[in-house]
Amino acid sequence: MKKKILSGILSAVMAASLLAGCGQAAQTTTETPAAEPAATEAPAAEPAAEPAAEPAAAGGGKVGVAMPTKDLQRWNQDGANMEEQLKAAGYEVDLQYASNDIATQVSQIENMISSGAQVLVIASIDGDSLGTVLAQAKEAGIKVIAYDRLIMNSDAVSYYATFDNYMVGTKQGEYIEQQLDLKNAAGPFNMEIFTGDPGDNNARFFYGGAIDVLKPYIDEGKIVVKSGQVDFDKVATANWATENAQSRMDAIISANYADGTKLDAVLCSNDSTALGVTNSLEANYTGEWPIITGQDCDVANVKNMIAGKQSMSIFKDTRTLAAKTVEMVDAIMKGTDAPVNDTKTYDNGTGIIPSYLCEPVFADVNNYKELLIDSGYYTEDQLK
Repeated sequence: MKKKILSGILSAVMAASLLAGCGQAAQTTTETPAAEPAATEAPAAEPAAEPAAEPAAAGGGKVGVAMPTKDLQRWNQDGANMEEQLKAAGYEVDLQYASNDIATQVSQIENMISSGAQVLVIASIDGDSLGTVLAQAKEAGIKVIAYDRLIMNSDAVSYYATFDNYMVGTKQGEYIEQQLDLKNAAGPFNMEIFTGDPGDNNARFFYGGAIDVLKPYIDEGKIVVKSGQVDFDKVATANWATENAQSRMDAIISANYADGTKLDAVLCSNDSTALGVTNSLEANYTGEWPIITGQDCDVANVKNMIAGKQSMSIFKDTRTLAAKTVEMVDAIMKGTDAPVNDTKTYDNGTGIIPSYLCEPVFADVNNYKELLIDSGYYTEDQLK
């Protein structure tokens, strides 16, 4: 794993890094209902006489974009930004959402392959679930860009476009460290931990970055996790689902904080888990409000931040990631190497995947207007 990245001074540096961050006719954007997934993957087609993905002139060709679900705000934004920027660059776009159903995503990718996509951009539901269908893509000469979530155990993956996921966790851990003044305060402070889906490789990077900051304080007893749930497998949240995080937090509060014991911080790896934690605290907790971290700057969570219910959220500007991915697509279509800035960190089980890592920043009540409103990401009305 990538060695720990120090954040520096918080708000000013984070805002500055955002500014330094890292597109003809399109098919209908749809989300296939999960109720009708393909039961099994179709048999691989007979090998084509010629590869399907010949280098194309700039601004021509078809790109398949597979997104996991419309249930989370961030994937809607990712898909919309990708589609807009690819169309602006002159590409035909087949954008599909899979309702968080693996068989549906496999079927959608098969259809993209058979309908002539020359590049696939895939945000996988489960990083280990696409080996067979991507073998078909490789056989057809189609390049694959793993988008934000690394696709595991497939040698068909050509590139990875994402944010620095270890840094995301580092910034969350350092935020808690600074807000609790852990370097100087005596403690002990009570903290609970919520990370993401165990099938999402990113969740381990988020968790690892934060735990590398906070575990020394846990080991010395300055931070106490009263539930005893610290290991990744114990704090993972299936599907990143708000209701799963809320249910687990309900149980933690009932067992450990119902007697008035103070909860000082909750490390949440993203906004959907933070929302579940917040919902549970509002319903069950009567003590002083804890520090709560998050990621994605979803509208509901920014509203909670403004209201004092969530302390911060990592801002990953999907416009920036989409723009970098379009650059990668354009390079592939021209038959050249895509731009990358990391060739050491991300091994998907078949070798290191050349990657482009955009730098995340954090938003809190002090800088959200600059990052989110002044940049045009949201309007003020959206956050009222």
